[in-house]
Amino acid sequence: MKKELIAELFGQFENACYEYKGIECWSARELQEVFHYSEWRNFQKVIDKAVTACESAGEKKEDHFVEFNKMVGLGSGAQREVHDIALTRYACYLVAQNGDPAKPSIAFAQTYFAVQTRKQELIEQRLLDVARVSAREKLSKSEKKLSGIIYERSVDEKGFALIRSKGDEALFGGNSTNDMKKKLGVPATRPLADFLPVLTIKAKDFATELTSHNVAER
Repeated sequence: MKKELIAELFGQFENACYEYKGIECWSARELQEVFHYSEWRNFQKVIDKAVTACESAGEKKEDHFVEFNKMVGLGSGAQREVHDIALTRYACYLVAQNGDPAKPSIAFAQTYFAVQTRKQELIEQRLLDVARVSAREKLSKSEKKLSGIIYERSVDEKGFALIRSKGDEALFGGNSTNDMKKKLGVPATRPLADFLPVLTIKAKDFATELTSHNVAER
């Protein structure tokens, strides 16, 4: 595929993108033109196959294919209402996968949306990693604070470990720290928090702060 055509198709896909209720979407009607399907009914068949693939993958159709009506202008200057579908990036990828690969625009779209989807996944993972590091650092500070308060009351490391384990039991429905490590396959030498979801780390931090407050009040 020539560079000029790639640049042209890239621009068409980028320009066709818009936000629908805060979600990046593409109009099926616009993609019909970009994909060079002359009739909507033929392109609708491709979309139907994409919907089937979406549901087979365990995704909800409503999360990726949102049907709506819109007004379009006619050559006479009048307008008429037409059916359209707002497609997420994932939906566009599935449509491209079920389109005619002989069409250069379809072949390009298969790569374009696959790359864009992967790029989004990497960005989301990066944000999740940043959130995890932040939550983990806050938990470490809370645990150091609790450790200082407990040692001021002449409690040794064994007693501190027991208090932390009791806190974990309350947080994990009766499961001790060691129980959770076994369930999650955490090495004995690694902290449990290194393997917990961000939300659970934050809950553990809150519980630690609460414990610090209760111990300090005694």
